[in-house]
Amino acid sequence: MTNLQRLKLELNNKEYFTDTEYTVFLEENNLSPEDTYIKEGNQRSLLYTIVDILESLLNDVDLYRRVQTEFQTTGQAVQYFRNRIQDLKIKIQDLSDDADVSPFTLMFTRRG
Repeated sequence: MTNLQRLKLELNNKEYFTDTEYTVFLEENNLSPEDTYIKEGNQRSLLYTIVDILESLLNDVDLYRRVQTEFQTTGQAVQYFRNRIQDLKIKIQDLSDDADVSPFTLMFTRRG
């Protein structure tokens, strides 16, 4: 699976933007759309890409509502975006924390 395919999977294959636009989002986060998605190396950058896409949609909620019709009001859509972005940022932070502390690192940093 490529980075572009994985991005679309995360977005439930909704056509918010064109593949060209998705490619720009991926490249802005140092991912090549045609490279194979490797979770260990690409997950954080992919999550940042999703945050960027959601923030872009938050700036144009009407675009989102044309594709996704589950929200009756713009306020509901905005709240969904804010919650989803916050959840993703927490997940990114958790990934960062996991990367900073590994058993291998601790082996060389412990005293005693």
